[in-house]
Amino acid sequence: MKKTIHPKYFDKAKVHCVCGNNFTVGSTKEFLEVEVCSACHPFFTGKEKIMDTMGRVEKFRKRLEKKEEPKKKKEPKQKKEKQSKKLA
Repeated sequence: MKKTIHPKYFDKAKVHCVCGNNFTVGSTKEFLEVEVCSACHPFFTGKEKIMDTMGRVEKFRKRLEKKEEPKKKKEPKQKKEKQSKKLA
């Protein structure tokens, strides 16, 4: 392998999460900032954490509420009788 084409590898790269957790990993970058780590990810913590991206969660909940509301029975529409045209 060529030595000049590979990036420098940092054995003790520092990682900072928005939850406040700090740890070290091996990486090609010396410092990493992440939004979710094993200390705050719902899969590892067992707690539900909803990450809202531009109001999508609220939008979904509104649709779900509409769907759960009891539907009113609509009166069946009367069919219009078609007038058949006779060829003369």
